Amino acid sequence: MASDKTKLEVKKNPEEKPVEEMIVKLDGFHSQFTVIESNTNETPEPANKPKPRPQSVSKNNTKTLVKKVAIIGLPNTGKSQIFNNLTGEYNIVANYPRTTIEVKRSLAKIKEQLYEIIDTPSLHCLYIHSEEEMLVRNMILDENPDIIVQCIDASQYKQSLLLTADLLELETPMVIVLNAIDKTQRKGIRIDSKELERILEIPVVESIATRSIGKAEIQDAITKARKSKSSIKYGFKIESAIIDVMSALPFEMPFKFKASVLLLLMDPFLEKSLEKKHGREMIERTRLEISRIRRQSQDKIHRDINSKRHQWVSNISNVTVKKDTPDKEFSQDFARACRHPVLGIPILLLFLSFVYLSVVYISTALTKFLEVYIVTPTVDFIQSLSLPLFWNDLLIGQHGIITLGVFNALCTVLPIISVFFFVFGFFEDSGYISNFCVLTKRLFEKIGVTGKAITSFVLGFACKTMATLNTKCLPNRKEKLITVFLISFAIPCSSQLGLDLAILSKVGITAFLIAFGTLTFYAVLAGVILNKVLKDDLSNCFIEVIPPMHLPSIKGIALKTYHRMISFLKESMPIFVLSAIVLFAVDKLGILPMIKKGMNPLIVSWMGLPSDILDVFMLSLATRSAAAGLIFNMVDSGALNFTQSIVAVVVTTTFLPCFSNIIAIGKEMGIKAAITISGAIVIVSFFLGGVLNWLLIFALKQI
Repeated sequence: MASDKTKLEVKKNPEEKPVEEMIVKLDGFHSQFTVIESNTNETPEPANKPKPRPQSVSKNNTKTLVKKVAIIGLPNTGKSQIFNNLTGEYNIVANYPRTTIEVKRSLAKIKEQLYEIIDTPSLHCLYIHSEEEMLVRNMILDENPDIIVQCIDASQYKQSLLLTADLLELETPMVIVLNAIDKTQRKGIRIDSKELERILEIPVVESIATRSIGKAEIQDAITKARKSKSSIKYGFKIESAIIDVMSALPFEMPFKFKASVLLLLMDPFLEKSLEKKHGREMIERTRLEISRIRRQSQDKIHRDINSKRHQWVSNISNVTVKKDTPDKEFSQDFARACRHPVLGIPILLLFLSFVYLSVVYISTALTKFLEVYIVTPTVDFIQSLSLPLFWNDLLIGQHGIITLGVFNALCTVLPIISVFFFVFGFFEDSGYISNFCVLTKRLFEKIGVTGKAITSFVLGFACKTMATLNTKCLPNRKEKLITVFLISFAIPCSSQLGLDLAILSKVGITAFLIAFGTLTFYAVLAGVILNKVLKDDLSNCFIEVIPPMHLPSIKGIALKTYHRMISFLKESMPIFVLSAIVLFAVDKLGILPMIKKGMNPLIVSWMGLPSDILDVFMLSLATRSAAAGLIFNMVDSGALNFTQSIVAVVVTTTFLPCFSNIIAIGKEMGIKAAITISGAIVIVSFFLGGVLNWLLIFALKQI
């Protein structure tokens, strides 16, 4: 606007307190109101009301102020890696979008100042498109972080600058981290960080987070973070409209300027949030003001705002980006081949063969090594003690604490899943997974899911609970319901998948093909049925960020595998031991034999499995890995034949989800949906298990 201070006439509303004067100071988008009210004894709240003081941590009776640092950015820009570098903590890092699905926090000390570092899920802009993004925006608006660190990957530079425009309008001190600069330079893209810093007037740091390059510079920039004086120049008409909306909002509300812009863009989530916080009367007032503005602009106000934003981005991009001739990279051609509808299939089969052979040969060798040097000597030693029968069974019996509990976790399950974790980490970090999502797009569309759901399915092979929570990014309930059901029903998590591969390898490649062919058929059939039965919801287009493919760091994969193994032991070891104690108790009390006898018609007659498989089903309620480990031991001892091994793997994979996954379903879909899905899965699993058993018996007779 032409002048720094402009007096505005404000129409009096009989329902509002009279306003004598409103002085608006405009500096680009920086707006500050000074309101003098009459007919009230209350002292007006100062316009420059300070932020709430940061929380404090008491140590040795000395209070230290803790500043909040929120790490924000588009998908796959290295937020979690920078979080790890700053805090020394470890969040799972992968070379595909939506790896982080919840806000994570940790304390870090930088130059004697204590900071709370906050890692957040992906965010494209402050205009929200999903629950995942709303989680991040709510954190920003509600907690008002002291500093925002925005991660930018040059391959998504313009999209990132749109987010930058939003964050600048919050008037919060900022730092920008240009991450993965080595990869972008190989593509012929160079960003002038000094020029970007000059334009935005905030610290800009270059980084290669995976190698901790730039860590010290980021720490230094955080201590020097400041508010930007740069802004989008919207022009008189738009800025006047923004001021009118601001006048309808509560005086004490933070981020009023940004909130007004979002309301003019018709952000539905923000309206609902403001209505909950400030009441229907306020939001109705705001709606009336926005309706008036939109009528005056002939419904062009939102297009005009977006036009100014895109122009601002283009102007900055034009002066900060330099393009050279990119290096010819084999990885780009290989990535295109991975998602090609014809070439992608043999590449996928090649990768699957690599996974199968790695788990079969390497994990089997590790398991045998531990069996010879740990399990057998320990069992022999305890037997040599000649303990009473009760204590002997409690320690090393069929349901012994050491044999079924500790050794099942350490010597059977851990070697197998550690190999699988390492191989799966290779695919994560190489960038193959996003290309796989594109390759399978057409198949998933047949079962009623598109877009972000594909990533949720892939995450299911790592952890079903994490994959279920990831469905919060899906735009409609139908797609979310289909995805949650199929993740729980037909996709084995990483620990179970690794064990299933090891189990089936003991009875041959044919068993592997039959079992996983059956699971694939189940998934497609269930998806098609649900797609037909459930009512159509909002449509969703498929948009996937495809990161560059490259040979990943062995050190990085090893570190990720180590942390996953430690996490597995922390979470699962107590469950393994407790499950062994429970099974031991119900066996000694005579309850387990009674249950087995009652379940014989279903388990033995219908599914063709030995009655001892009930132990597996009971362990499945606690953790799938313990159940799969028990199946592995049964196959290894000859207790299960060819047909029974296939049926056992398929039924335990499709059986009731583990407890943590049921909790996740309840969180995302509601308690009623969690109970319905779990009940349906149990019934369908046992029914299809029997069908598979009799089909295999019939087929083997024909051979």
